[in-house]
Amino acid sequence: MSLWSRLACTAVLCVLGTGLALAQDATYTVKPGDILKVSVWKEPELQGTILIRPDGGFSFPLVGEIDGRGKTVAELQVIMTQRLTKYISDPVVSVSVNEIHGNKVYVIGQVAKPGEFIVNPSVDVVQALSMAGGMTAFASLGNIIILRHNGTVKTALHFDYTEVAKGKNLANDIQLQSGDVVVVP
Repeated sequence: MSLWSRLACTAVLCVLGTGLALAQDATYTVKPGDILKVSVWKEPELQGTILIRPDGGFSFPLVGEIDGRGKTVAELQVIMTQRLTKYISDPVVSVSVNEIHGNKVYVIGQVAKPGEFIVNPSVDVVQALSMAGGMTAFASLGNIIILRHNGTVKTALHFDYTEVAKGKNLANDIQLQSGDVVVVP
């Protein structure tokens, strides 16, 4: 393959990779702990990184306070653009996820490496168990529990690894949500 062909392929891959990143930014909802990168075209003093606070909010110069809970990057970009129009004519605002720290799940109990794991964009129970290095010989594979918090409501979901490993009850291998705790007794 010639040098020009390799350069053309590299350019195409960069464009496709950028499109994938933009698609992920458009659907990912920000979480506390995430770090966003914000820039306003031709406004060097309006560029920087933003940490999403534990309450889901953040502040930015001329924009003020924004509640980012449940909002995608695209939605935050629209809000910031609208607020900046009071001070700048036709602002061009760019918002992207710089670091994902808020989308965590926890795996504890009889696994090789218990701990917290950042998931991007999401994982199911079997993938989380794999991230934790798999189960120990003493794990009760049929009695795994997923603890989930939805506001003030706490639920416990049963997961039977032995069934899923046999290809049965695959619907039980649910997508984990941020904050879920997988308990392997």
